[in-house]
Order: sequence, then C-alpha cells, then structure tokens
Amino acid sequence: MTLKEKILGQQGSTMLMLLILIISITLLLYGLFQISRNHQFQFFGKLIYHVDTNEKVVALTFDDGPSHKGTEPIIGILRKHGIKGTFYLNGRSMQQHPELAKQLIDAGHEIGNHSYSHKRMVFMPYGEVAEEIESTSKLIHELGYQREIRFRPPYGKNLFMLPYYLANNDITTVTWDVEAETFNQGEDTPELIIKRTMKSVKPGSIILLHVMYGDGSTLKALPTIISRLKKRGYRFTTVGELIELSPKSLAKG
Repeated sequence: MTLKEKILGQQGSTMLMLLILIISITLLLYGLFQISRNHQFQFFGKLIYHVDTNEKVVALTFDDGPSHKGTEPIIGILRKHGIKGTFYLNGRSMQQHPELAKQLIDAGHEIGNHSYSHKRMVFMPYGEVAEEIESTSKLIHELGYQREIRFRPPYGKNLFMLPYYLANNDITTVTWDVEAETFNQGEDTPELIIKRTMKSVKPGSIILLHVMYGDGSTLKALPTIISRLKKRGYRFTTVGELIELSPKSLAKG
C-alpha cells in the first residue's frame, strides 16, 4: 500500500467515525426531545396522569389564568353542576388578578402551580426552575390556600432540572390522559372537543381543558361534556381526591 493510499484510508476512517458520532448525537438529541414531550414519564420524582381505578370517577383540570374572560364563567358552570375542579394557575396572571384567583379558592376548587411565566422549562437551569415554582406557590399561599400544591409543567414538557427540583422538594407532577383540544385553527369547535373527550375518557381519567383564554369553544363544550359523563355514570373529583382513591397510581421516576 502506498503512502497516498494509507492517507486516504485514514481519512476515510476518520470521516466514518465522524459520521457515526454525528448520527449518535442526533439520535440522542431526538430521543431526549421525545422524552421531554412525553407527559406520562419523567426521570425523577412523582408523576400522575391517570388513576388506576374501576370506579367511574374523573377529574376536570384547567390550565392557565386566572383571567377576566374565563374565571367567573367557569366558576358558574361548575357551581351549577355541583363540581369542584382543579386549576393550575400561572403566577404572573395571579399577580395581575389576585381577586380572580381568590374567587376560585373561595369557591372550594383545588389550586395547582403552573409556573410563574409559563415558559418552556425543558432546558431551564435549576435556580430559575426554583424561582418559577416557589414564587407561584408563595402567591397561592398568600391568598389563603392551605392544601397541598401540585405542579403541572407548561406544555406538559420536562427533562432533567425540572423533575429533579420537584423530586428534591417532594412536589407531585400532574399531567393528563385526556386532551381534547388541538389548538389548530378550526379544529377546536365545541362539537369536536366534546367528541374527543367522550372518546378518550375512562375511569380515573385526568381531563385537560383550557377555559381562561381562546374563543370560548371549551367553555361552550363543557356543560355537554359534564352532562354526558354523568349519564354514563361518572362523578367528578379534584386531582387530590382522585389520588386518594389509588395512591399506587403515583408513578415514581
């Protein structure tokens, strides 16, 4: 083998190793991306997205806010049907509208933490994670809420630092197994939201809904969802009450 052939052979080997490295890194990053999107798994701490029960019981959960547009209407709907919901509130919105958050608390609803700013927290450093969560929980407590405060990640996404912080502070992550909204224009009519919910719900489901913002389609759909579930024999609880039915449903990362 000539010197030129040896050099070409070494260059070929180097290029092959570089290609393998690039492919490996790409696959790793893709895998982490998929894990971050999986709202039914986290690396550390306690996570609940559904309760293992044969009893026909579900929890209605509502993200974001409080807002002038959604708070009073949703309180009215739930009061009319005799239901307590679970609300995952943003600290910034609570700071802007403390009186609306207080209305939810005074109405007896369960309150959860949905971060202060609703930023994506997948790659957020530990200190910023702590500030996002602790500042929001502080606001909730200052309004007189004394029960356990669970956490729902913005967009349902997490990776390392967020669940690590939650595990260190014994805070339970709550996600969902029924998501009826797509946030695609024209695809979230009241009729479609009702159809998707009824198709996916099962005993022990945690139902994710957004009523604080948007065009009001979810608010319009909710009374029908409640009525149809009641006709199927379902009753409604908060997430905390749902967990008490089956504590083993708290998956640990």
